[in-house]
Amino acid sequence: MLGRISVQKSYEVLADRLRQTILDGTLEEGARLPTERELVSQTGLSRGSVREALRKLEVEGLIKTKLGRLGGIIVSRPGNDAMAHFVTQFVRGRRISIRSLQEAREALEPPLARMAAERRTEGDLQRLRELSEELAGAVADREQFAAINIDWHNAVAAAGSNDLLAAFLYSISYDVAVSTVVEEYDTLELRHAVVGAHTRIMAAIEAGDGTAAYRRMERHVKASRALTKAREESDLLIE
Repeated sequence: MLGRISVQKSYEVLADRLRQTILDGTLEEGARLPTERELVSQTGLSRGSVREALRKLEVEGLIKTKLGRLGGIIVSRPGNDAMAHFVTQFVRGRRISIRSLQEAREALEPPLARMAAERRTEGDLQRLRELSEELAGAVADREQFAAINIDWHNAVAAAGSNDLLAAFLYSISYDVAVSTVVEEYDTLELRHAVVGAHTRIMAAIEAGDGTAAYRRMERHVKASRALTKAREESDLLIE
């Protein structure tokens, strides 16, 4: 007997075709798609189907709507935020444990620090210096310090010039920070220690010493993880 036959819905067919032309470069970033009305006329689909196809592509980060005289439906390349959206859904939907998040961080950050030392540009170094100064100036403000700290680690990753690894770290960095903050240990003394660890990592990156950058980042990440060991061992999950 023949099995059940599944037919793609019309909006899925349109989304697939548009997605392919964006990903293969036929439609370049910044290009303007036809209007909804034009797509309806060109495809023979209903306005509802066209809108649903465009909605899917917007969620995927492949298009964005720009208002104004020069606006329209604009092609965009998937960025860190698009990847973070789906990774965050996976982390929370699968109730990924703190242990898994920390292991992922330990696997990513030391190699990224080494890559940063070996590949950084002057622009990367300037960005890291600016963030380091901001971090040192924010030690008295817990929330501001935490936000700048995330930016600093992501800037190190970006300096490594591996977009995939950097995007994955970006995708989990917020959940790592939120899930591992232990207020009783988040003291002024600890924040000063973090600034010191960053200074040592920065020195290795500036010197182009990949081995030292790897080792110092590994030590820093493991020291941070040690503070949340009690929560990790209870296997609390991300909410």
